[in-house]
Amino acid sequence: MSGAIKVAPSMMCADFLNLGAQLALLEDKGVDYLHIDIMDGHFVPNFTLGPDFCRRLCEHSHVPLDIHLMVERPESFIPLFASFGLPALYIHPETSYHPVRCLQLIKSCGARPGLAIDPALPLEAVRCLLPYAELACIMTVNPGYAGQELLPHTIAKLGKLAEMVAAEGYPIEIEVDGNVSWKNIPLMIEAGARILVAGSSSLFEAGGDLADNLERLYGMIGRR
Repeated sequence: MSGAIKVAPSMMCADFLNLGAQLALLEDKGVDYLHIDIMDGHFVPNFTLGPDFCRRLCEHSHVPLDIHLMVERPESFIPLFASFGLPALYIHPETSYHPVRCLQLIKSCGARPGLAIDPALPLEAVRCLLPYAELACIMTVNPGYAGQELLPHTIAKLGKLAEMVAAEGYPIEIEVDGNVSWKNIPLMIEAGARILVAGSSSLFEAGGDLADNLERLYGMIGRR
């Protein structure tokens, strides 16, 4: 697949004590999205960020939000989160009785509808949903926590999704989320990922410098 590779820093991995400075650096260096994980403690066993965090990011940055709803009954939350700068908004289709309606609701709110595809969810389960989506995110770890090991089968799954999208001619951007590490990034890009959710395995690597890590990441994807 051709096309520029985009970078979406995972903001749950940012240094919250220095968030303002990190946000300014990311915007100045031209990252494409700010990835926001919303977890409700039900669909996944964790709680993370929320609407106030998204609101503050919109107030202090012009970088579009890339919001990943890891919540049950996402239709209840879509209008709220779609209001934060008209973001990309991903749902897990298994969390709703009516995933097509959810994707249509995201679109009607002016946001970009996205599908988040769990490691255990077969691609055939989302084939009929692709015409309603503008983005599709392959989860390469179990959703819920940063710092997990890559599930090996998900790289082949990423490639199969890229083939499916190309064969049907869907104008869908393919994102990858989970252990987007220095080692795995080349494999993910080769398989078809065009948006990298960069977190604790690369951009926000413990002990590293954010500016240096971003420069290294840009170098890997041929961007300066």
